[in-house]
Amino acid sequence: MESGFFVVVIGAVVAGFVQGLSGFAFGLVAMSFWVWVLDPRLAATLVVFGSLVGQILAAVTVRRGFDLTRLWPFVLGGLVGIPLGVALLPRLDVLWFKVALGALLVTWSPAMLVIGRLPGISAGGRLADGVVGLAGGILGGLGGLSGTLPTLWCTLRGYEKDVQRSIIQNFNLSVLLVTMGTYLATGVVTPSMVPLFAVVAAVVLVPTLLGARLYAGISEALFRRIVLGLLALSGVVLLASSLPQLMQRG
Repeated sequence: MESGFFVVVIGAVVAGFVQGLSGFAFGLVAMSFWVWVLDPRLAATLVVFGSLVGQILAAVTVRRGFDLTRLWPFVLGGLVGIPLGVALLPRLDVLWFKVALGALLVTWSPAMLVIGRLPGISAGGRLADGVVGLAGGILGGLGGLSGTLPTLWCTLRGYEKDVQRSIIQNFNLSVLLVTMGTYLATGVVTPSMVPLFAVVAAVVLVPTLLGARLYAGISEALFRRIVLGLLALSGVVLLASSLPQLMQRG
C-alpha cells in the first residue's frame, strides 16, 4: 500500500511538471506510473482530476497568446465530440482504434522532427479547426485523449508556441471540466476516491508551476521538439498497452 501511494505521488509530480511545461500530456505521463498500482477506473478518474487541476494552474500562470477567434472552433467541436465519443465507446473496438492512433503518432511525429519546420497548413480555416476539435472531443469521450489530435494539428498549422499552448491549454480545460462534471453527475467519482484526489491536488501544485516557469524561457524550436517528442511517446504508450492484448486475442 505504501509503495502504491509513493507511485501515485511520483506520477503526479512528473505529470504535473510535464503539463506545466508543454500544456498537455498529464494523462500520458501519469498513467505510465499509475496503471501498475491503481484500479483502471480509479486511475482514469484520477487522470481527469489531476489534468484538470494542472490545467487550471497552468491557465492562470501562462496566459500569453490567447486568441478567442482561434480557440472557439476547437472548443465548440470538442464539446460536441465528447458525448459522441461516450456513445461510440461500447460500439467500437477500442484496442484497434488505439493501435491505429498509436501507429499514426509514432510514424508522423518523428518524421516531423527529422524534416524540420514545415510550411504551416492554412487550408480549411475555422471549419477544419472545428473538425479537429470534434475529433479531439470524441477521443476524450473514448479514453481521455482529447489533446492529442488538436496538438498535432496546431503543430501542422505552424502556430507559434504561445498561440499553440493557449489553444491546447484552454481546449483541454473545457473538455476536462465537462468530463469531470459528467463523472460527478453519474456517480463515477466515489467518496473513497476523495483522499487520493486531495493528494494529487497537493503534489501537482509546485511541479506544474515549475514547468510553466521553464516554458517561459524555452525557444520556439525547443518547444516544437518537446511537443512532437511527447506525441511520439504517447503513440508508443498506446501501442505498448494495446498490442499485447490484441495478441492475446489471437
